[in-house]
Amino acid sequence: MTSYLESGSRASRALVDPRARAATFEEARDLCFALTRAEGENFSVISWLAPRAMREPLAAVYAFCRTVDNLGDEDWAVAGRAGDRIALLDEFEGELDRAYTGAPRHPIFVALRPTIERFGLPRELFARLIEANRMDQHAKRYATFADLLRYCEHSATPVGRLVLALYGRGGDEECALSDATCIGLQLANFWQDVKRDYAIGRVYLPQNEMAEYGVRDEDLAAATASESLRRLLRFQVERTRDYFARGLPLLDRVSGHLRVDLALFSRGGLAILDKIERQGYDTLGRRPTVGKIEKAKILFSTLLTRRWDRWA
Repeated sequence: MTSYLESGSRASRALVDPRARAATFEEARDLCFALTRAEGENFSVISWLAPRAMREPLAAVYAFCRTVDNLGDEDWAVAGRAGDRIALLDEFEGELDRAYTGAPRHPIFVALRPTIERFGLPRELFARLIEANRMDQHAKRYATFADLLRYCEHSATPVGRLVLALYGRGGDEECALSDATCIGLQLANFWQDVKRDYAIGRVYLPQNEMAEYGVRDEDLAAATASESLRRLLRFQVERTRDYFARGLPLLDRVSGHLRVDLALFSRGGLAILDKIERQGYDTLGRRPTVGKIEKAKILFSTLLTRRWDRWA
């Protein structure tokens, strides 16, 4: 019998494993919390500041986001379904539909269904995240920055809007500010992972801008960044900082732990951009990351200041 207490990609296998049974809510909840504790995020997705009543909803939303990314990124070899990512994403969307009718089987949706009902979360935001992973199966490169932004509108902005909805927020202005922050986070991740993405056949640097700066595929495959790639990444970092600057006023519209948590995500993304700059815009030789001591410094300085305008 499939265990639902295993994190990472094993959670996604429940979707296609014929031996899987429907998870109990307790199993599903424990799986979601296990996924939030996985390493790799610039800041914890559920901070110690979050009230207990909000931790299960936040964990369920995060677990959905992580699992759908696993389905879109990993090679599967369950029940003879290796590599059939589009079909798996279609089935995942079918489970999303069942979560709205009350009969899901997959543990992520067993945990998510009460959150959907309690907070009235719109299906469209979840569906856009699934569609982003379908886009990843077809589009390995983006011709222009506008094309990349369209991808971010599926892969990034729904996350911020879901978090706002959990807190009863989400007016047009708040969503626009959240969108700017989420796009900034997504772009920072792209520039942080140029090497990793190229290794799996994906290039998020816009093709027309690569041509403008004289960056070729050989530059992306090199051990260290060429001068042309450094110049292009400098341009991308400066543009990405502008997105964070646009989103920072959202912090004045929220309060309590949500303000601190949103501030930490912005500062985490900005810290990655600072790292890229300090490395001379070379993310090939060493992947920029935020260490534990740096995270602690950012946390305490965030708790002690309201000067959001200084960060970007």
